[in-house]
Amino acid sequence: MKIIIVGAGQVGGTLAENLVGENNEISLVDIDGEKLRELQDKMDLQVVTGQGCHPDVLKNAGAEDADMVIAVTSDDATNMITCQVCSSLFNTHKKIARIRSNQILKYSEQLFHKHHIPVDHVIAPEELVTRDIARLIDYPGALQVLEFSHGRVSLVAVKAYYGGLLVGHALSTLRDHIPNVDTRVAAIYRNGKPIRPLGTTVIEADDEVFFIAASIHIRAVMNELQKLEPAYKRIMIVGGGNIGAGLARILESNHQVKLIERSPERAAQLTSELDQTLVFNGDSSDIELLTEENIDQFDVFIAVTNDDEANIMSSLLAKKLGVRKTMVLIQRDAYIELVHGGAIDIAISPQQATISALLTHVRRGTIDNVYSLRGGAAEAIEIVAKGDEKSSKVVGRAIKNIKLPPGTTIGAIVRGSEVLIAHSNTLIVEEDHVILFLVNKRYICDVEKLFQVSATYF
Repeated sequence: MKIIIVGAGQVGGTLAENLVGENNEISLVDIDGEKLRELQDKMDLQVVTGQGCHPDVLKNAGAEDADMVIAVTSDDATNMITCQVCSSLFNTHKKIARIRSNQILKYSEQLFHKHHIPVDHVIAPEELVTRDIARLIDYPGALQVLEFSHGRVSLVAVKAYYGGLLVGHALSTLRDHIPNVDTRVAAIYRNGKPIRPLGTTVIEADDEVFFIAASIHIRAVMNELQKLEPAYKRIMIVGGGNIGAGLARILESNHQVKLIERSPERAAQLTSELDQTLVFNGDSSDIELLTEENIDQFDVFIAVTNDDEANIMSSLLAKKLGVRKTMVLIQRDAYIELVHGGAIDIAISPQQATISALLTHVRRGTIDNVYSLRGGAAEAIEIVAKGDEKSSKVVGRAIKNIKLPPGTTIGAIVRGSEVLIAHSNTLIVEEDHVILFLVNKRYICDVEKLFQVSATYF
């Protein structure tokens, strides 16, 4: 596939890195020539220096025969105009734009279609991150919560703790502990390295365990791996931007929410907009402010300003003062690695959320959902099985008879409204939504080929 990526920032660069090794022809466009040269030294791709929405620049990037353009600059207007130019002048088949402004997003249905602004898919990073944090609030103790098939199935990452019912026991005993719940462990990471989950695999304390189950059973399975945490009730949010304000709106009806915003004008605006959230103007790294607001009595401290250092430092301070859990928005990948496994409980990457949404639209075949995990090294995908026994390598076959790429696990199948946890004898039929976990994403092309139907299928 020939893809033009406009914008070589963290999202554009990471996306290029994800796609360049998958038999794609990538052209990367940006006004920063030095940044492009650095990326070209690391990856096999074409780079074009210039304004991404200019027709001649896009033509130099190969827009005349490109299959897709993905505009992910930091400027919404540039992203929209890029898609317009690619549609009007080059008839590009698929156009994706990152849009951050709520003032634009609230009119997306009227704006984004072929008769006005021809954007096929809009990626809104702030909305994605807000949704991800809200899921973590719903499942206390989870490190990640990923939903598939319209929320019927969830893939959840948790850390196994001393005292967990399953710690020190083999995975084969899981059914004995919760006989009425069907689940499957899709992956285990021990000391940062993946371990193939077998029935004989013994769960150890501090293992990071990815398990899949029907969403209604998630809490029951979590209870086997760690002491089930009480529900979060009192929440402090730092940062009144799109993410902080959006999160407060979602949570304030069922939680006690306080929000700290540094800007007096923004704090006053949020006070009038939010119904039940208490908004304070102040500095989240002010010990006196946090002490006065009884931070030690809060369940969660969520720092979502646009300043990584401020988020990290205020969260470390809140943890020291006694808050139960900290969640921190971090833009830089290097910082995420730095805080992993330390005093900060959960590091949230807007880049990974955005990359996951983009990959859903880029992957070939009938892929419905893609989640990029563990810094882009792993992926979880939902793919629809097509064809019949003659035209497909998976339809009509039991899982034990399907030759999966190394490190790939089929975790669950959604058949209509029914959730089937995958076992060796489970048969795949046409239109099944198959959920897979790939420890190594370099095998994604092999998975796509596995689910392709032959040319004779109609």
